[in-house]
Amino acid sequence: MATILDPKEFLEMGKIVPMVDVRTAAEFETGHIPGAQNLPIFTNEERVVVGTKYKRAGKDSAVLLGLELVGPKLARFVKQAKKIAPEKKILIHCWRGGMRSGSMAWLFETAGFTVYLLKGGYKAYRAYNREQFLRKAEIIVLGGMTGSGKTEVLHEMIKMGHQVLDLEGVANHKGSVFGALGQADQPTNENFENELAKIWSGFDFDKTIWIEDESNSVGAVWVNEQLFLRMRKADVVKMDIPKIERIERLVREYACFDIADLKELVLKIEKRLGGLNVKNALESLDKGDFHTVADITLTYYDKAYLHGQQKRKGQTIYSIALEKDDPKENAKAILEFYSNLKK
Repeated sequence: MATILDPKEFLEMGKIVPMVDVRTAAEFETGHIPGAQNLPIFTNEERVVVGTKYKRAGKDSAVLLGLELVGPKLARFVKQAKKIAPEKKILIHCWRGGMRSGSMAWLFETAGFTVYLLKGGYKAYRAYNREQFLRKAEIIVLGGMTGSGKTEVLHEMIKMGHQVLDLEGVANHKGSVFGALGQADQPTNENFENELAKIWSGFDFDKTIWIEDESNSVGAVWVNEQLFLRMRKADVVKMDIPKIERIERLVREYACFDIADLKELVLKIEKRLGGLNVKNALESLDKGDFHTVADITLTYYDKAYLHGQQKRKGQTIYSIALEKDDPKENAKAILEFYSNLKK
């Protein structure tokens, strides 16, 4: 008989035992446990048909239809499971821990597998993730105006052994209207949350966790409410870097992209930049004068950042002046600065 595990036990065992998600491909694509493999008991279309049968004719008729659809696939499921879990130990889940995972568990046990089931299914896993972000932890937000190099500083902190939740890295987006350039496709919102939860759960909660200052959205994905509220209550260490240094960084990061793409993105913030600024920015792009374009766009982003700061009532913001855009040295300076604040 299959062993039932709660989400914590399931995820812990999932580090060494293959996890199989038997929901449809569409459900899996929308959101899944990181590391899980999809072995759908129904196709997307079959699930709709079975669900319709359940609503119109009741459970018994739906079960019979399900058996008719699944029957011819049983041998294939076992063959696939042996490839996924050659040692014949396997973790299985569906949406609520109901008939789909139960049926697959019976099949695999019949074929000689040791089977573990997720109590409450993927739904319980999602609830467990939300709870993890309520755990007691010291969060420090690294702030700074656009072009300050916050992400690279955080990456240097990681190299130094510090804990960082890299929101932009998981989101495949740098946050601004230009943030998708050069990035892979963004994950779905569920997969963004699931990957953040996986990283978060691996932290040592007796140590500081650094997070980059972000709004509640990073491109098209959203930071879950529990985490975002904690970010808005945490201390902020704000990097103050000269504008000329920030302009140089933006030129390095974005001048390599297609001029037509850059123009299209400038036009997306036309209302915020103003007609004259947009005209000058577009003309500067045609001339290859990327420094002027960066200077113009920072006019908007700097104002937006300062406006956002003013709305943070009750949040402590510590500013550190940094002369150069040197991520490694700036990371050292910020860590020392914050360490001295705590003394």
